[in-house]
Order: sequence, then C-alpha cells, then structure tokens
Amino acid sequence: MENQSRITIKEILEKKRKGEKITMLTAYDYSLATLIDKAGIDMILVGDSLANVVLGLESTREVGMAEMLHHTKAVNRAVKKALLVGDMPFGSYQKDTKTAVANARRFVDEAGCNAVKLEWFDGCLEVTEAIIKAGVAVMGHIGLTPQAVEDKKGFKVQGKDAESAKGLIAHAKELEKAGCFGIVLECVPDLVAQMVTKQLKIPTIGIGAGLFCDGQVLVAHDILGLFDRFRPKFAKEYINLNKLALEAIIRYRDEVVNGAFPDEAHSFTIKKEELERLK
Repeated sequence: MENQSRITIKEILEKKRKGEKITMLTAYDYSLATLIDKAGIDMILVGDSLANVVLGLESTREVGMAEMLHHTKAVNRAVKKALLVGDMPFGSYQKDTKTAVANARRFVDEAGCNAVKLEWFDGCLEVTEAIIKAGVAVMGHIGLTPQAVEDKKGFKVQGKDAESAKGLIAHAKELEKAGCFGIVLECVPDLVAQMVTKQLKIPTIGIGAGLFCDGQVLVAHDILGLFDRFRPKFAKEYINLNKLALEAIIRYRDEVVNGAFPDEAHSFTIKKEELERLK
C-alpha cells in the first residue's frame, strides 16, 4: 500500500516545472536505505545493479523477481519520505504484457513501491501503457540499457552521432506520450541529454548524462566507495568507506588475537556472592 507521507509523483513533476533539481540514489537494504532517506533524497531506486553490487554476479541479467522483491521489501521498511522505485529485472516484462503487468503489480502490492522502472526494448511502449493502465506508475530508461548488453564491451555511450541521438529523442517523446512520469538517461552526451530534457514535460534523471538533466541518480555504493570491483567514469566517490571499513576490521582482528578485545567495558559481570554460590 502506498505510503502517503512519501514524496509523490505530482511533487516530482512539480520540481521539473519549477526548475528544481531532483535527487535519486540506489539502495538494496534496510540500513543504507535508512541513511539515504534521512538525507532527504527525493527518490530511492532498488536497482537491478543489486546483481553486481550486493550479490557478486557479473550481469544484471542474472537477477530475477525473487531477489528484487526480497531486497525491495527490506528497503521499503526503511523509507519514510522518498519515492520508492523498483527496477523490473530482465525477463520480468519483456516476454508478454500480461506477465509484465503482474510483475509490476507485485512491486507495488508486495514490496511497497510507488513506481517501477523498466528499460527500453522493442515492445516497451505497449508494456508501459499496460502497466500504467493497471495503476502502476512507470519510469522509463533509455540510452545505455544494461539488461540488453551481453558483455562489458557493450557498455558504451549512446547517441554520439546525429542519427542515434534522434532515435533517443524519439524514444523519450514516445515514453512521455505512453504515460511515464520520468525517464532515466544513461550514458548519453550532455548536450543530447539537454535536448531531450528541454523537449519533455516530464523529468529526466541522468546517470552519465551530464549536468543538464532535471535530476541525477547514482549507485549509492559508488559514491560511498563501497564497491571497488568497477566504477564507471560518471560515478563520483564522495568518501572511501571501503578503506575505513578494512582498517576497522584489521583492528578488530588484531585486538582479538592479542587479547585486547573484549575488555571490561564490553563484557558482562556477575556479583561476587553469586559467583561464590555457583562455586
């Protein structure tokens, strides 16, 4: 059931109208979602990047509805204010419209999402319209669509020539017409993203798409320095928690080995008289 205290889609659209920037981050668990929500981020995406960042898989194509719903439920328990968006995983919406609608409804009914996101594919418009007709808000995703990439060599900037850029603009307009409340632009030249943003009434959320989008989304683990297996050019690291965490774990190991932990402050005691009775 929708949490009425959360930011609404109407408020997100209003930010676009007023020229106010929109913030979005990923979350995959209760603890991190709590921090992101407290920080005042507008939207939280439970991304299929869960596959790489949390589950250690090679591709987002390897994560399914079971994993996505499990983690989305955890995030939902933490979120009080942010608009919660569930990322529909590969295979959950491309097969047929009926399955797509059923899976989208699961994100709302079972996991507490306010909307779902799906990547562009050949049947995208029909599926998008059907999901929206079923009462579920949809965020589109164009440019680089990771679910369509078979290997890492396919992770390239999209819309670098005039013809492909025109295609992106057309897709964006079609998604807006289909009823999407917003569109993610991934790995798109900044001036192309600017053209898309200016021609739409709905907000654009950039990830590797430059400054001119209406908002930005990044993987939270990237900005916190918690995922060092791969970090794309567009991801800015604001702090390196990996380094700090490793230092803390090494200190713990050393203190256990040399007997410094646990000390009296971290132990429980028994009264002397009770100890005597025990003896």
